[in-house]
Amino acid sequence: MTARDRRPASITRRTFAGATVLALAGGLAACTEGDLSVERVGSPETTVLPGDDLPAASAALSAALFTSSDVAVLADKASLEALLPRLEDFPAPLLAGVDQTVADEIERLGAGTLVVPAGMDPGDLGDGREVVEIDLSAENPDLPKVSAGEATTAVTLLVDPEAASPAQALASAVVTAAGGSVVETPGGDVGRSSESVAAAKEAAGEDASVGALALGDSFGDASALVEAMARAATTTELPGGGITAFPGRRMIAAYGSPAVPSLGILGEQDLEQTLERVQEMVAEYEGLAEEPVVPALEIITTIASSEPGGDGDFSSELGVEGLREWVDAAGEAGVYVVLDLQPGTTDFLTQAKLYEELLTAPHVGLALDAEWRLEPGQKHLEQIGSVTAAEINEVSTWLADLTAEHGLPQKVLILHQFNLSMISDRQDVDTSRPELAITLHADGHGTPEDKLATWNALQQDLPGGIFMAWKNFHDEDTPMFTPEETYALEPRPWFVSYQ
Repeated sequence: MTARDRRPASITRRTFAGATVLALAGGLAACTEGDLSVERVGSPETTVLPGDDLPAASAALSAALFTSSDVAVLADKASLEALLPRLEDFPAPLLAGVDQTVADEIERLGAGTLVVPAGMDPGDLGDGREVVEIDLSAENPDLPKVSAGEATTAVTLLVDPEAASPAQALASAVVTAAGGSVVETPGGDVGRSSESVAAAKEAAGEDASVGALALGDSFGDASALVEAMARAATTTELPGGGITAFPGRRMIAAYGSPAVPSLGILGEQDLEQTLERVQEMVAEYEGLAEEPVVPALEIITTIASSEPGGDGDFSSELGVEGLREWVDAAGEAGVYVVLDLQPGTTDFLTQAKLYEELLTAPHVGLALDAEWRLEPGQKHLEQIGSVTAAEINEVSTWLADLTAEHGLPQKVLILHQFNLSMISDRQDVDTSRPELAITLHADGHGTPEDKLATWNALQQDLPGGIFMAWKNFHDEDTPMFTPEETYALEPRPWFVSYQ
């Protein structure tokens, strides 16, 4: 028996665009003598659906979830909003529009029955098919009875609330009706928060390549999504939750070097008191940002020196074992750590590698302070140091590779700058590695007017993908910005240090 023949004789028919049309309102019997069959894909492959093209998104979603279906629902933009609440328990494909993409999907499904809102013209799609009209003004419009096979893998739909996708409501309704769940994932980043990581872990299960659908370009392509979900499911989270440093959180840091008060507030007290102090600093920012605000330590690990030292590089390197106590205690307290390098006449990569062991900790990042990067023959404080983009890229490549090799969460890589000459060819700084959150730290001090001038100048022609950071000086700023003033900056800094 064809779908066309399965109709109760008591329902009036009328011809519409060459199709058999059945009008259903509340209280009418279903249009078929037997259930229409819907076969679901057992384990839908993890993929990314188009978010900006409603017909294409609906067709791609249907292909991802359904092997075949005797029935499909058609909607147009005018009727979609009113139609969706009626489909909460109707586990059939929902397609938007009547273009060729939709026609091809109906053909693939083998749908012999189309359900349309009253007044919608299905055009050529109705030819040779039974068309069931439903009255959306009715309180409980009847729908055909549908028998849906069970999927072996629960489906999770990831949607980006920051992206205005016209397909989000449709996709959410279809996945929910199919027994799946919908999870908001800001920025398309499954690692941004504890909540998004938990959802990714649940969706990934034992195999991230099945069970998740994402809507829109912000999630990248399918392979990137699978990789991101697998990484989220297995990676240690950062202080504050999630595995993406920025924009997953903001940080407030004490800057300096242990037991050296003259270099910053970090060295003005012992380790335990420093951790308490930075927690108190974070409390002053409570309620000023939407993101979690977490404490951090920026530890000057190699200190610019007026003497060449045994290695002749005018930089004094702190030992790994002495720093380990600070790194371990910070990790236990939920405090992020940034190791700051002042390399003198050696290069940043050489010094960074000295601390590779510490950088394999999930809560430890790196800072490059170009003010103290000298050329042979130069001396500190006689001129401002500088670094090339090429040297920065050598460090970022090494650090990103180290992060990937050890399965670590994203690391913060800070570039200190207060003068444009400090980073040459800055436009060539590579920001492409997702393992790193590259951050430009504006280090200017003085009056608010001077600091703002530096802040604005440093953002001119800044490469895309770089986050901004700010420093407050207790002694040199006149006056020092309050937390409210600091977070009123445009853009709001992701990392704020106090010296």
